[in-house]
Amino acid sequence: MTETVLPAPRPAETPVQRRGGVVAVGLVLGGALSVQFGSAVAALIFPRTGVAGAVTLRLTISAVLLLVVCRPRLRGHDRSAWLAAGGFGLALAGMNSLFYQAIERIPLGPAVTLEVLGPLALSVFSARRPASWGWAGLALAGVALLGQGGFDRLNLVGVLFAFGAGSMWAAYIVLSARVGSRFPGADGLALALTVAALVTLPLGVLDAGAALLDPQVLALGAALAVLASGLPYTLELLALRRMPTATFAVLMSLGPAVATLAGWLVLRQELTVVECVAIVLVIAASIGAVRVNAAAARRPERR
Repeated sequence: MTETVLPAPRPAETPVQRRGGVVAVGLVLGGALSVQFGSAVAALIFPRTGVAGAVTLRLTISAVLLLVVCRPRLRGHDRSAWLAAGGFGLALAGMNSLFYQAIERIPLGPAVTLEVLGPLALSVFSARRPASWGWAGLALAGVALLGQGGFDRLNLVGVLFAFGAGSMWAAYIVLSARVGSRFPGADGLALALTVAALVTLPLGVLDAGAALLDPQVLALGAALAVLASGLPYTLELLALRRMPTATFAVLMSLGPAVATLAGWLVLRQELTVVECVAIVLVIAASIGAVRVNAAAARRPERR
């Protein structure tokens, strides 16, 4: 195999690029772990606040925490930046609301499996190389296999909510990248979470009422906000600055695998052979997608 004759890169560039790629993958995996623990906390809140109340509690506390920490500047942003932040907030509100409605009706594993089809579809449509399409297809096969054991328990309404959450998740990925490029640090995320909290607040108050002010519920809500919103969204926002959107979308397919592993480690839920094979497929697809995109980034485009 002959190499293209091009100027050699500086010695410092390759290690930096590799470290950036490793850090980005670590950020995505850390966010996935945080979300799964957050889902466990959400299950404790549902009986006390209802679904809409739990969503409002999660988003409102997350917004307040990030506003205090980031203290985002409101001046100096153009119209496109504000539109991106507003759209990002609506995507956050829709994704959280639809997903919680889904897990009220169907098991968490199948719900996450169906939801992740949104990012996978985004990866397929945005891919420009046959290898990327192949890895995305392998990830899709793994996700479908992972949810096979629970599909007999699904109902139509829950499935539709999960698919809706997946479409909002795809929108979240695209808009998160735009907001990250227009706002410094996590300022855009703080503003978007504020929009999401304001959108969901009326339904949350109607659903939960005074229960939202109960100290124990507020404590659980604070834990939920940090684990399921503030921490993972910040990690993902930082990750999207270090990797292509398509790669991020495929890596997000690790969600069902992380949920299954967390159930085995924390809840002592046994894994079937089929589930183990599915996890291997998803992880292999994610690694393959990262390698393809990394190789493409190093290879200059022909003109």
